[in-house]
Amino acid sequence: MSPRPTPWGTYTQIADVLRHRITDGELPAGAPLPSESALGNEFHVARSTIRRALATLEADGLVHTLPGRGRVVSGPDDKRDATPQYRRIADELRATIASGALPPGAPLPSESAITQRYGVSRGTARQALSELEGSGLIFAVHGKGRFVRGSGASG
Repeated sequence: MSPRPTPWGTYTQIADVLRHRITDGELPAGAPLPSESALGNEFHVARSTIRRALATLEADGLVHTLPGRGRVVSGPDDKRDATPQYRRIADELRATIASGALPPGAPLPSESAITQRYGVSRGTARQALSELEGSGLIFAVHGKGRFVRGSGASG
């Protein structure tokens, strides 16, 4: 059997079915969504179509992604703080630097240490550190790690 093309707009129909399951309580707050592969098999579509449907639900605030655990149904508490995890980590490290607990030249925790400390993926840890690098607070030394940048400004 050869794969057939998916009709345009199929992802909206799939999003509607999943939305109905969420609003009816079949998928309650905190419940994990089936994998992209499982949903693709259920609806007989490609994973890219499933991804579009899930992105629609995510944009509507009905589901969110937990790094390393997949997508889950959002609850009332999830809407309160929509700040991405990497940004919360970056903000905490920024505050630690600002307080002087990490003075200029001090090494930052490694990606691995951040992954363990916050229970996030390595990509999330890397994104937090990249945000700090982009803002000029830290710098990387190849093979050595990341360090707090010295500042000529008073602080």
